[in-house]
Amino acid sequence: MSIDIGIIGLAASGRSTIFNILTGIKTDSTGQAPHIGVAKVPDSRLQALADILRPKRVVLTEVQFTDIGASAGGLGSSRGIGGQLLAELSNVDALIAVARAFSDESVPHVEGSVDTERDIAAIGLELCISDLAILERRLDRIKESLKGAKPPEHQHLLREQEILLGIKSNLEKDVPIRQLTLSPDEARVIAGYQFLTAKPILVAVNIGEEQLSRAASLEERLGSQYAGAKCGVVTICGKLEMELAQLDEAAAEEFRAEYNLAESGRDRLIQRSYQLLGLISFFTVVSDEVKVWPIPEGTDALRAAGKIHSDMERGFIRAEVIGYDDLVGCGRLAEARKRGLLRLEGKNYRVREGDVITFLFNV
Repeated sequence: MSIDIGIIGLAASGRSTIFNILTGIKTDSTGQAPHIGVAKVPDSRLQALADILRPKRVVLTEVQFTDIGASAGGLGSSRGIGGQLLAELSNVDALIAVARAFSDESVPHVEGSVDTERDIAAIGLELCISDLAILERRLDRIKESLKGAKPPEHQHLLREQEILLGIKSNLEKDVPIRQLTLSPDEARVIAGYQFLTAKPILVAVNIGEEQLSRAASLEERLGSQYAGAKCGVVTICGKLEMELAQLDEAAAEEFRAEYNLAESGRDRLIQRSYQLLGLISFFTVVSDEVKVWPIPEGTDALRAAGKIHSDMERGFIRAEVIGYDDLVGCGRLAEARKRGLLRLEGKNYRVREGDVITFLFNV
């Protein structure tokens, strides 16, 4: 599955800096056209698999990041999001909302002062207003359609109206759709609207270097307020990460050690946004290539095979499966086979995080 994550934020929040860090593409915040770049999702397990399986090639999952250019469209104006900006946001799978926490007199804040919680609320309000506008237009059309609708269609329209009115009531209380517990029927009805508040969102709090020692406590405090269903909070020092991106890996690691940074802010941000989508990863070994595949949690073996190739799904026979930990513990596939740790699973098997799978098929 392709993964597309949109990056939004108020002007002077560091939105474009975060995009540059994630993708390695150097852009600025001028212009209204979106910037698009690709980043690989880091996975330390691939190195261990490569050491065991000795493939010629290792292929990581890729995520497309789109710098929407939201500040050019007026995010924070309390008018809702519309036009080309809304079209771009509707097509992404999840959002990263960059909220400013750093102070820099050379980069004045659009509101005249730095207030991270105010900015997070402003972004959330924009998303709610835009969804309300979509809802109200659809409810008006339903009202007109009900006048001449025949019984089967009439019942369908009444059900849709009931669902949308319930969602509208919550949005008017600033409750985003992602926080609602929807039945499968309700989720199906609204799926085509691509509501912005239904999308998973990661709040990336852009801190200054002087705040690094307080990053964990800030993340914990804001996380207790905003983290929840399909929503998370992560801190990142955009300025520092941009500087580290210019160094070779050894120098960057030494620099991180000086700041007591256990991992790359870039890698952490990519992993957190990836996890927010509710995806798990499985591995395949085909033609001397080890590859990681993202799938929604709960996907069965048949559909997982189809992700690789439609022929695998159509001609599925069975799946030979071993867990990552079992394989690493054995050190060799032959040893894992000898110990009986390789399992044969049918098409209804629910793929688990870290499974190493060989699909057997015939077409």
